[in-house]
Amino acid sequence: MSRIGRDSLKTRRTLAVGGREYDYFSLPAAARAGVGPVDRLPFSLKVLLENLLRHEDGASVRTADIEALAARRAGREIAFRPARVLMQDFTGVPAVVDLAAMRDAMAALGKDPARIDPLVPVDLAIDHSVQVDRYGSAGAFAENVRIEMERNRERYAFLRWGQQAFRNFRVVPPGAGICHQVNLEYLARTVWTSAAEDGRDVAYPDTLVGTDSHTTMVNGLAVLGWGAGGIEAEAAMLGQPISMPTPRTVGVRLTGALAEGATATDLVLTVTQMLRAHGVVGKFVEFAGPGLDGLPLADRATLANMAPEYGATCGFFPVDAETMRYLRFTGRPETQCALVEAYARAQGLWREAGAPEPEFDETLALDLGTVEPSIAGPRRPQDRVPLSAARGEFERLLAEDRGAGGARSAAIAGGGERLEDGAVVIAAISSCTNTSNPAAMIGAGLLARKARAKGLAAKPWVKTSLAPGSKAVTEYLAQSGLDRDLDALGFHLVGYGCTTCIGNSGPLPEAVDAAIAEGGLTVAAVLSGNRNFEGRIHPRVRANYLASPPLVVAYALAGTMRADLARDPLGTGSDGAPVFLRDIWPSAREIADAVRAAVAPEMFGKAYDGVFAGDAAWQAMPAPTGPAYDWPDSTYVRKPPYFAGFSARPEAGGAIENARVLVMLGDSVTTDHISPAGGIARGGPAAEYLAARGAAPADFNSYGARRGNHEVMMRGTFANVRLRNELAPGTEGGWTRIDGAGEPVAVYEAAQTYAKRGTPLVVVAGKEYGAGSSRDWAAKGPKLLGVRAVIVESFERIHRANLVGMGVLPLQFQGGMTRRDLSLDGTETLSFSGFENGAAPGMEIECRVSRAGGAGETFRLLCRIDTADEAAYFANGGILHYVLRQLAA
Repeated sequence: MSRIGRDSLKTRRTLAVGGREYDYFSLPAAARAGVGPVDRLPFSLKVLLENLLRHEDGASVRTADIEALAARRAGREIAFRPARVLMQDFTGVPAVVDLAAMRDAMAALGKDPARIDPLVPVDLAIDHSVQVDRYGSAGAFAENVRIEMERNRERYAFLRWGQQAFRNFRVVPPGAGICHQVNLEYLARTVWTSAAEDGRDVAYPDTLVGTDSHTTMVNGLAVLGWGAGGIEAEAAMLGQPISMPTPRTVGVRLTGALAEGATATDLVLTVTQMLRAHGVVGKFVEFAGPGLDGLPLADRATLANMAPEYGATCGFFPVDAETMRYLRFTGRPETQCALVEAYARAQGLWREAGAPEPEFDETLALDLGTVEPSIAGPRRPQDRVPLSAARGEFERLLAEDRGAGGARSAAIAGGGERLEDGAVVIAAISSCTNTSNPAAMIGAGLLARKARAKGLAAKPWVKTSLAPGSKAVTEYLAQSGLDRDLDALGFHLVGYGCTTCIGNSGPLPEAVDAAIAEGGLTVAAVLSGNRNFEGRIHPRVRANYLASPPLVVAYALAGTMRADLARDPLGTGSDGAPVFLRDIWPSAREIADAVRAAVAPEMFGKAYDGVFAGDAAWQAMPAPTGPAYDWPDSTYVRKPPYFAGFSARPEAGGAIENARVLVMLGDSVTTDHISPAGGIARGGPAAEYLAARGAAPADFNSYGARRGNHEVMMRGTFANVRLRNELAPGTEGGWTRIDGAGEPVAVYEAAQTYAKRGTPLVVVAGKEYGAGSSRDWAAKGPKLLGVRAVIVESFERIHRANLVGMGVLPLQFQGGMTRRDLSLDGTETLSFSGFENGAAPGMEIECRVSRAGGAGETFRLLCRIDTADEAAYFANGGILHYVLRQLAA
């Protein structure tokens, strides 16, 4: 049922489409009612405005909120209610764990546990668990699926329990595709409908939040959505509005068209670099200008996908003729397509070529014709390097790493080859960003075909893989015959999922792994993904580069980052002549012709036929039933401690006294640094926990797969192999020093020592803290270790909200102050005051540093609790505690 507000502005109207009537809340009528002009409002803000109109109730949404949004008064707190929630399994499993635990807590209060149930549709796609254990053979896909099912049986059985326990909750079984591509090609509607309390059908914009940061991909289809932490998404499921300040908008005005040889990947890497430099964290980015006229929806989706990488809340595209073409091409019913166009035109949400453009708070311009072939790396998506400068940039980085000693090499046992610094050991066509783009995938296949015809092959030390985001991709590759060419170069299908992009790259060949270790080599991965953070792709790989699918194939042929692909030959052809990239790069016309010949609408219908049913193995899997979960003895799913001793009234808060710094970190600390998703290394606290419970090292799986077990995740917090803690100089990995003295110990061990003493903990860091994935465990883990506050120069949007959602105080340095001004070494204690009666948005909190011998100083920090709702969540110990108390009451 659509929860309709009181409509005090009298904006409810009726729209007749195809013989059916739909009620809707009219933006033009709101303008006539006096809320303010809406014609030149950015399209993304119009979607927010409709959301407020439809939910106006005088409490969470007031007429003044609607007027403030129409007037674009940035910073005013508003309440957004998404139409639905999207999840993937790495973030979805802990979310369902939380819901199951909340049911237990509700029962313990003597209330009906069934009150804990999604009120909006929730879709969870299992896409993060498949690993590249097998590759380079025709049987790789079947073997990886088999291993995935064996490895994750407990988790999948738990999700099947959730399917039957909760209403409005559907699961897309493994092997169907990546959640964002499934969303773009199948789930998203652009305009949603539901029945109101009076039985009337109501039409409204399709909106969502997702527990994966790349939920923004569907913005390319004019669906407003963004990534949120699992805890915030759980609250949205349970009927809580998402509290947010009215965003500032940044328009990116596109002109021209992409030049020959440039791809959508090159475009998004250029935009990411441009917007990171400009600064768009917490802002809505919207694309406009005549350049949209020739920009295919797949390219738009690529640009929208990487909004987290450029820092924006979303990267939105309006409804236009290209939106309609894509909806029809991917098999949406004609009745739905007709509704989308009629609704968009009635609401002023339709973009017409040549019409006046929206007015943005800030506007940037980009001529698409200036975009050049590029890669990004070795550690951040915004570090774009033109392909023509890639070799020189890598050599510079290598010189910094190696100094005067020069490059190193080591023999690969049994192969007669030597592995050198700069070797590409992983080349992966992977992730939602680019495998949703037919031009990019067909382009990779054509390049492989031409390379094969020339007699080129991938270098033997390169681990190659192809992991599309949907089955439609393999359909059109097979239709064109390009699958055979990709197979011939080792790019066999390994699975439908995130694989290498999420860190599920699987093991390197033993001989290659040994050579890297023996030589202390700096080796590289090249992937068509969106993330290349330190320690994410593979623990042995120090340099990670993002590239278009055709360039991934090209680097597999070259086998090294020390080749200049713009000038040097990729290799020697079968005729003895050198082969250059320009010789095998497909033209735009070749790609377009191949796409037209190979990609057909019926492929999408076939790909999603029975998408929720799963294969025989999924259907045959035993799973528990009933409204409450039985919590068996499992190392995958364990009842979390968040609600232990839960009471109907929140406990009084208080100051933080004599806290110790657990870790002190630099700039651009990502959620991968805080809570890694990749494999669990032997010898660490998490591995020791699993081994003590009978798990063999081969069965440790990944941190991402273990997110349903808080004991594993606590031990994995700050355990990234590339973490550099300034309190433990000279170390790399999850190390710190207790009281700033003695030998380094594991972060988990130090936290346990502090917990026994009753010592609260804080984290100190630099700029862009919490960049990257939306993972809630980057907030849950520190909370369970005893972290009470985080002090940084700046936060990334999702992570700051996640900290508040877990009851951790986010604090920000002011006036140009940084951690370096404090000269902390871990021997001091920090005390915080000023929020004993509750934290308020924008308040200042006093911090007193006490040093050995009685010295110390006091300074003031900005409290980054940004809204009144967030203050209420913090006062309750977190958003889930707040929601549970609301539902219990």
